[in-house]
Amino acid sequence: MSTWKLIEGYISRIPHGAALGYAALVLIFVTMTVTSIMDVFDRREALAEAAETLSRLEGRLPKGAPGEETTGATGSPLLEGPTVTVAGATLLQRVAGAITKVGGNIVSSQVDLVGPQSKDGFITVTANCEVAQPSLQQLLYNVEAGMPFLFIDQLVVQAPAIGPGVAGGKMRVLISVSGQWQATK
Repeated sequence: MSTWKLIEGYISRIPHGAALGYAALVLIFVTMTVTSIMDVFDRREALAEAAETLSRLEGRLPKGAPGEETTGATGSPLLEGPTVTVAGATLLQRVAGAITKVGGNIVSSQVDLVGPQSKDGFITVTANCEVAQPSLQQLLYNVEAGMPFLFIDQLVVQAPAIGPGVAGGKMRVLISVSGQWQATK
């Protein structure tokens, strides 16, 4: 007896069994197809999320793009300028702006482009200023926050030279700030 004759024998004995077997087989194929399609959509969504994350990391998304929180600082992490002199002037302008923003005044300043204090590619600005005592923390925050990355190398603070029991007066602050320079291309 051949295999087909055996199958025909079972089918002829249980007529509803053949229909149930066929329905089960169709259900299995439909389930496999739906599962495969859902897997393709899940992979497509994962790829889109990975591409968006890559774009954020590379800084290609515009500020305030949908789905992006703008909590970090934007801009280049390095001082930019066509020459080291221009980059030094930009650094001095940033430090002077931070000092005047907290109500301080600059007594003297110096830009160290090349010398024993500067490292390879680093520019240092040293500023001697007068700042009120409550504003010192805000000054340090203004210098270090944002882009480009700036580092406070030295901080010397001298109490105000006023008589005992007299409130007010500004502290003398010597601050050295450095940033790494990158020539614009």
